[in-house]
Amino acid sequence: MNLDWLHFTPWASLSGGVLLGVASAMFILLNGRILGISGILGGLLPPKLGDSMWRIAFLAGMFCAPVVFNALAPAGFATTPRIDADGLSVVAAGLLVGIGTRYASGCTSGHGVCGLSRLSPRSLVATMSFMGAGFLVVYLVRHII
Repeated sequence: MNLDWLHFTPWASLSGGVLLGVASAMFILLNGRILGISGILGGLLPPKLGDSMWRIAFLAGMFCAPVVFNALAPAGFATTPRIDADGLSVVAAGLLVGIGTRYASGCTSGHGVCGLSRLSPRSLVATMSFMGAGFLVVYLVRHII
C-alpha cells in the first residue's frame, strides 16, 4: 500500500474533527438536540410551525460556509475535490445514501459523532454497518468490478 503524502492531511483532518466534535457537543448542550444532518433536513419535510427557522438557518450555513471560506482563504489554500465518477454514479450514490439514512434512522453525523459519544448501542451498530458497507464497496470497485 502506498500513501499519497501530497494529499495526506492529518492536521487539517484533526482540526476538522475537533471542530465537528465541539459543534456537536455545543448543539446538544445548548439546544438539547442531536446534530444529525438527515434529522435536521428531515424535520423540514413536512415543516412544523415554529421548528423550521433554525433548521433552514443551519442548512443555509452549511451551504454558505464553503463559499465564505473560499472567499477568505489565501489563493491556492483550498483545492477543489476531484470526483472520479460520472454524474449518474454520483446521483445513484446520493440516493443510496439517502435510503440508508432512512433505514438507519440517522446519518454518519448523527450516529457516528453524536450517537457514539452518547454510547448508544443502536448508533454503534449503525456506524459499524455503514462503515463496513463503505469498505466493502470501495474494495469491490477497486479490485473486482
